[in-house]
Amino acid sequence: MEHHAMTPKTLTAGLLAASLIGLGSAQAEGLPDTMTWTAYDVGSQGHSEASAIADAFGRAHNTRIRIQPAGSAIGRLQPLLSGRADYAYLATESFFASEGTYDFAERRWGPQDLRAVAGRPSTFGVPTAADANIHSLEDLRGKRVAYVAGNPSVNVKCDAILAFGGLTRDDVDAVMFPAHGAAMSSLVQNRADAACTTTTASQLYELEESSRGLRWVDIPADNEEGWERMNRVAPVFQPFQETIGAGLSAENPANMLAYRYPIIVSLADRSDDEVYAFVKALDETYDLYKDATSAIHRWAIEDAGVPPIDIPFHPGAVRYLEEKGIWDDEMQAWNEARLARLEALKAAWEQAIVEGESLDDAAFAELWEERRQAVLAERS
Repeated sequence: MEHHAMTPKTLTAGLLAASLIGLGSAQAEGLPDTMTWTAYDVGSQGHSEASAIADAFGRAHNTRIRIQPAGSAIGRLQPLLSGRADYAYLATESFFASEGTYDFAERRWGPQDLRAVAGRPSTFGVPTAADANIHSLEDLRGKRVAYVAGNPSVNVKCDAILAFGGLTRDDVDAVMFPAHGAAMSSLVQNRADAACTTTTASQLYELEESSRGLRWVDIPADNEEGWERMNRVAPVFQPFQETIGAGLSAENPANMLAYRYPIIVSLADRSDDEVYAFVKALDETYDLYKDATSAIHRWAIEDAGVPPIDIPFHPGAVRYLEEKGIWDDEMQAWNEARLARLEALKAAWEQAIVEGESLDDAAFAELWEERRQAVLAERS
C-alpha cells in the first residue's frame, strides 16, 4: 500500500474538507449535493488528496462530502459495491478487483464492474544501494530484492519491473519483509540491494545519505519490448521521467514507470450525467486544490483523464474529455479493449463458479486462475 506522510498543507486541506462546509456558488448541474467517498487511511496521500478535492468541491459547488477512510482494499471497495459510498479513491486494488485476483479471487467477489473517473499519475521505480553496482534491470539478476509480505499492490509492480528486464522473481534473491517500512529500511541495513517503491519514502533519503548511497535503476521509455513485457503482468503502466523524490531533481531525473494513485472509481452503472459533472468539477476546481500537496498538481485533467489506467473509463468521463479535445481515437480503442477484457473475465468467472461448485476454496482458486489465464492468452 502506498502511504505518504502528511505535510502541514495536506493537514490543512484535510481539516477544511472534514469540516464539510460548502462556501461557494450554487450546486453544479448534475453533481449530487452530498456524497460519500472512501479512501486510504488518514495520513495517506490518497486521503490527503481526496480531502483537498472535497474541500474544493465544497467551496465551488456547496457539495457536502464525507470521506470514509479504510486501511484495506476490501474496506475501501465494500461500501462502493454495496451503495453506501458513491466513489472510492483507490490504487492498484481497482485493477485486482476488475480481474478477480488476490483479495478478489474468493467466490464472493470475482471481477467487479468498476469504472475510472480519473486517476493521478504516481511514479514507482527501483531504488538500489549504489554500492551494489546495479545499473540496469538486467543487473538485478542474483541480487537481493526486497518484497513485502501480503502486499500485492507493491509486489505486482516489482514483478512487472523484473519482467521489463526479462527476469522473474526466480532470477533474483527475493527477500520477503513483513511490512513496507521494513522493506525500505533493508537497503540501509544491507539486508537487500534493491526495492520497489515510490520516490518519496523517508527511508530512501536515509539511504541517499548513508555509506551505501542511492541509485535509481533506469527504466528506459523507448524500450518497446520491455514495456510490452511489463504490461503483460498488469496493463496499467506508462513511462515517466521523475524529478521529485530522494536523489532526484530537475537536473538529475530518473526514468521510471507511472501508475495511477489515487484513482477515483465508480460503479459502471453510475449515471453518465453525474460522472460527467464530477469530472467537469474536478477539472474546473483544479486551481483550488492544485497546491495542497507536493504531487496533487498531477490531477491536471490532461494527465489524469487519459489511459493507461487500471480499469475502463466511465462513459460520463469520456464525454467530458471528448468535449475538452483530450480524448482521441487511440484512447477510445484502449478503452474498448480494456472493457472487452473485463467482460470476458466476468463471463469466465460465471462459468468457473458453476464448474467449481463442488470444489474446496484452494481447488476453486486454482480453477479460476486457469480460466483467467486462458482468457488473457486468447486476448494477447
